[in-house]
Amino acid sequence: MVTASKKGGGLVIDGVTVTNPGKVMFGESGITKEQMVRYYAQVAERMLPYVGGRVLSIVRCPRGVGSACFFKKHPGPGSSGIVTIDVPASDGGTEEYFYLESAEGLVSEAQMDTMEFHVWGSRVDELEHPDTMVFDLDPDKGLDLEQVRRGVRDLKGLLDDLSLTSFLKTSGGKGYHVVVPFEPASSWDAFRQFARRMAQVMAEKWPDRYTSNVRLAKRNGKIFIDWMRNGRGATSVAPYSLRARQGAPVSAPLAWDELDTVAPDAIHLEAALARAASPDPWKGYFDVDQGLG
Repeated sequence: MVTASKKGGGLVIDGVTVTNPGKVMFGESGITKEQMVRYYAQVAERMLPYVGGRVLSIVRCPRGVGSACFFKKHPGPGSSGIVTIDVPASDGGTEEYFYLESAEGLVSEAQMDTMEFHVWGSRVDELEHPDTMVFDLDPDKGLDLEQVRRGVRDLKGLLDDLSLTSFLKTSGGKGYHVVVPFEPASSWDAFRQFARRMAQVMAEKWPDRYTSNVRLAKRNGKIFIDWMRNGRGATSVAPYSLRARQGAPVSAPLAWDELDTVAPDAIHLEAALARAASPDPWKGYFDVDQGLG
């Protein structure tokens, strides 16, 4: 339940004081900072199971989406409602990252002008054992939406053939994300190589439709099956996260039967709020018990 009050002339949402609540964050739609903070407070119950307890990278836009935004993956001055964690680095040392555990953390980050939340594919209590595989279908310019939808169906078909349960969400941009939950048992290397092989199989089976090569020159008229979000330290945008784009689009969970009716950039802040108060299209996500082998 979201609580809001006026304290000393200021706005307080879920215990967090919101500064400059009237600042416009999404210029074309006129959405203010207060609306953005309230959004994250209202979707927290749905969003936290996917974002809580995971190392974060965030996108902050201090002057809204019409001005410079920046990507942030380390805690800094002014951060509140977060938990810091020392993560082993490749050089034998450690790097300080952060995660959150509560609605207060989400609201506090939104108060600091955070628009986007990106998460690791593992939880902090199983840092070296990923449990969330994400495929981003990234179409070349000029491809129509039906081609992208066919790509989603082709990928789901391959996953179905392997008896792997998958879930669908919008990206808030040009493509869809297909998400596959796993038990946290595999190494990062095995996890990444499996994702890479899935993308390669699609490119080999339908070479005129798909590529697994990140190079732009290889995408001409094709969809890039982006498997690269599945390595250690890589992140993907969290379910229910806003995107730092005009109109306030959301990366929103979909039911599979919505693929043909909901475009990748069709769900915006107000629609996402309504969906978060409706039956969960990803019901059963956390009951899935499956592994790589």
